[in-house]
Amino acid sequence: MEMCFLRALLFVALSAWILADDGQVTFVSELSSKPAQKLSKYGWYGNVRLQRFHIPEETAIARWLFSVTKGNNFNCGKHNVTIHIQYGAPPVINPTGKVFPNATLWSPPLSLILPVTSQSSTTFNLSNPAPGDWFVGAHLPEHDGRIEQKGFPSCSYLFQPQLSIRRAVDTPIMQQGTFLQQTAAPDTPARLKLYVPEFASSLSVSVSDCSSGEAADDGNCSLVLRLGCTSLQQRPVTVNCSGIGCSATLSNPPWDTWLRVVVESGLGNRTVTFSIVSNYTVGCKPKSVGLKVDDDINKLRSKSNLTNSTSADNDTVVTDAVAPSNDSASLLTPLLASACVWSIPILYEELDVLSMRFTPANGPNVSVTDTHPTLLTYPLHTQATGGTLNLQLTLNTTNITVANSSSVVACLSPWAPVLDLNHSQPCRTALFGGYGVRVNVSDPKAVVRLPFPQSTTWYLTLQLTCNSSDCGNASLVSVVPELFISACVEDCGTYGECRLLRSYSYLYAACVCKTGWSGWGCTDGSSAQSYGRQLTATLLLTLSNLAFLPATVVAVKRCFITEASVYLFTMFFSTFYHACDQPGVAVMCIMDYDALQYCDFLGSICSIWVTILCMARIKDIFKYTLFMLGALLIAMSMQLDRKGLWNLLGPVICAILLMVTTWVYRGVRRRHCYPPSWRRWVLFLIPGAVCALVGVCLYIFAETEDNYYYTHSLWHILVASCVVFLLPPKEKNREALGWNRGWTWSWRPQVCGYTLCQNDKDELYSVTQ
Repeated sequence: MEMCFLRALLFVALSAWILADDGQVTFVSELSSKPAQKLSKYGWYGNVRLQRFHIPEETAIARWLFSVTKGNNFNCGKHNVTIHIQYGAPPVINPTGKVFPNATLWSPPLSLILPVTSQSSTTFNLSNPAPGDWFVGAHLPEHDGRIEQKGFPSCSYLFQPQLSIRRAVDTPIMQQGTFLQQTAAPDTPARLKLYVPEFASSLSVSVSDCSSGEAADDGNCSLVLRLGCTSLQQRPVTVNCSGIGCSATLSNPPWDTWLRVVVESGLGNRTVTFSIVSNYTVGCKPKSVGLKVDDDINKLRSKSNLTNSTSADNDTVVTDAVAPSNDSASLLTPLLASACVWSIPILYEELDVLSMRFTPANGPNVSVTDTHPTLLTYPLHTQATGGTLNLQLTLNTTNITVANSSSVVACLSPWAPVLDLNHSQPCRTALFGGYGVRVNVSDPKAVVRLPFPQSTTWYLTLQLTCNSSDCGNASLVSVVPELFISACVEDCGTYGECRLLRSYSYLYAACVCKTGWSGWGCTDGSSAQSYGRQLTATLLLTLSNLAFLPATVVAVKRCFITEASVYLFTMFFSTFYHACDQPGVAVMCIMDYDALQYCDFLGSICSIWVTILCMARIKDIFKYTLFMLGALLIAMSMQLDRKGLWNLLGPVICAILLMVTTWVYRGVRRRHCYPPSWRRWVLFLIPGAVCALVGVCLYIFAETEDNYYYTHSLWHILVASCVVFLLPPKEKNREALGWNRGWTWSWRPQVCGYTLCQNDKDELYSVTQ
């Protein structure tokens, strides 16, 4: 018995010591870190390095540490790294100031600018952050258009975000109508939380019986009452209290969530004691549907049959969908007099990655009246926030007469609906803003697009409004609300491509634009390329490959048949690869793009490989063995990393080393410079080397997105020209097709019984005029 008493006493003492440490609640620390990622210059949203952090409930303080480190010792100068922070979804950004698509709404996130020389870091503190997912994106300034070859040394910056939080583990819970006695110090505010149920129309929190323990200050406690959390776009509701009490009231508070309450003291170093209580009211609830689920199963079956009939006969289904449902109208009529809100059941369908559809279970048409609002609920999970939320509202005027003065007002809002819609009521809840639209006879369709919507429950409220107080005979109209999640806005249009991106396990989508078009949905044509320029680029990049025809003719004339076949292969696939690689409308693909690209890269490197080996003048058995072995190794490296720098440099360096070795061996053996002819050096080797060097410099250093079509075309011409200059002359012991004269079946003339012998000594690189 004594042991139990001692344990209880020890527990009480420890609890009192812990609570005395911070005043009321206990805080714990949590840390999270993300791996460092290489930053890129901003050209489209795929260049943004996106990281996701999770902040748990009851977090009091969140502190981010952003570190940027230069990855090499190059003198890259000073650059600014832009960091974007957004709650609930990835940040929607517009650093280049481009035009967004029509009906696309977005809110700019919090952005920080971090100047970087070699290594820099900055911190960002946030008090009472909203619980859930927070997204951090970082990028370098706008891309200058220069094309950087993969593997070539360049300036690089590494970005690493880290998060430290302080979380309360024993926050007091406020009950409906129950007073709690609390204390607040200047550095230790009182922290509480309360639960707001669904369909709550208003919430009030009151502070009373304020006392600081000093007779002079009992009438003025100077408390600050805050309701809600901080999400950067939305701030808590703040009330400055004076006297012995105050209260804060929220209309349309967030539903089905925990609401944070913080009370701060402003009386110097004194502690304030007060009482606090909360009350909420449920102004309107829909009729209960009961526990019978057979009706829902029948609705799903009818929905499945409707989908099957849609694929069989689209015209019939569209006609049925436009016409209002008699069953819905008959069900609505007795409901109008008794219900204050009509809640429509929603069917949720997941079609594909970032592709979801929400449809009313009773059919596409929804009845809307002027006596009470119609409510539709759309739960949006985290995996859907990487796409675009699309709302299309259409007024059905087929079989229902709508007055010219009547309008259907709609409000799409997160966390809680706006159940009182009229001409003066804004589309906004207590803590979050909404998006309002209106349809009428003159404008029967309205569209709203929200890129990267928040992960929460969204509510669509519909109500009929009239200029006069009574809508008369047109008190019931039909509306077709269509809400769905798509990967990109209108699939990026004609001049864009929607690409799926990934940040660890999180998926999101963005548009990459073509032919100079830009913007979030590739709808900004301020710098778009004309059709003439697109056609010119295609013709230059394809017809410039015809420069390999002279190289092929020279190779055949000098009996290098294998080399000529490689040049023909390169010319063919390079021509059709660039015809397929064009971003605009002047495009022609004879096979899969990936196959064309692979063959183009393979043929280009093999052409350099066989040309340099041909210049080495080694025996045929070794040359063709190296041809085959090199082609196999190059094919393997192309499969591993197609655009790697060493895929080009590796074969070139190996071939040059072999050529130089053979030339040095022959020069030492003959005690003469090899090749021996100065004309060969001046007229062929030096011009060929200059063409190759200029082409490589253009390819690595000079190419940009704007001049690509003519600099790369010049690269084609220079490479083909250097082949013409560098190919060695024809060997004297070869016939037209490369056959040696030493075969047994070849005929040799005889004079006076003697057979004329041929001198097989190599006269290499001799020039005959």
